[in-house]
Amino acid sequence: MLQKALAFFNTDKHQWYGWKDLSKGEVYSNLKLNDDTATMPSKADVDAKIAELEVEENRQAEYPSIVDQLDDIYHNGIDGWKATIKTTKDKYPKPS
Repeated sequence: MLQKALAFFNTDKHQWYGWKDLSKGEVYSNLKLNDDTATMPSKADVDAKIAELEVEENRQAEYPSIVDQLDDIYHNGIDGWKATIKTTKDKYPKPS
């Protein structure tokens, strides 16, 4: 998830980051800049992006398929569909 989060930083730079020591793993504390013009995101910013991405992944995994959602709208209307979706949204709230 770290690499997915890092993709949101320095988007105009190609391969802007790397690892200081590959034996220490792909963790924030082992991150190094490969591009002098890139800026190192703070750990807090990276952690916030990871939290955002986790919510997205959790929601996507739990939402009904599009076919089932359309069927829900047909049988229960928009309000019924919203109630179904709200259950997942409430279970995985966006980080504040």
